[in-house]
Amino acid sequence: MLDVSVDRFTLENVMPSRDLERLMWAQACEMLERAERLQRQFFRPGHRAQATSWEPPVDVYEVRDGLWLVVAMPGADGESIDVRVDDGDLVVRAERQLPAAARNGSVHRLEIPYGRFQRRVSLPPGTYALQEREWRDGCLFLGLRFAG
Repeated sequence: MLDVSVDRFTLENVMPSRDLERLMWAQACEMLERAERLQRQFFRPGHRAQATSWEPPVDVYEVRDGLWLVVAMPGADGESIDVRVDDGDLVVRAERQLPAAARNGSVHRLEIPYGRFQRRVSLPPGTYALQEREWRDGCLFLGLRFAG
């Protein structure tokens, strides 16, 4: 018979309550951000529903002299990606084409998103200028420096 008693082993012994609270808040904020992205993707008054079909994930890091961002877009053409800083947001636009081999065949499974995309990321307060742009390993690396 399996004994399922907990004895003295509790969650607080594994993770202090303050760390657990931070983890829960981080997860809640992540879910809210995801919900906002989905809302922007599907509920745009005056825009066609198929104008943007997916949004790439973005990491934002604050560094000494600005921000460092990584946008994951494997399969996109790095030369055709449009990047702008617009009204306190970073806007990244491009299109990931369906591979030529898949255009004439039958699709059995399609999990990788293709098509046009736009990702708008709210930046921390401040004025930024694009200083560095590098396309490597299916990711766009952007360096924004504080301006002014």
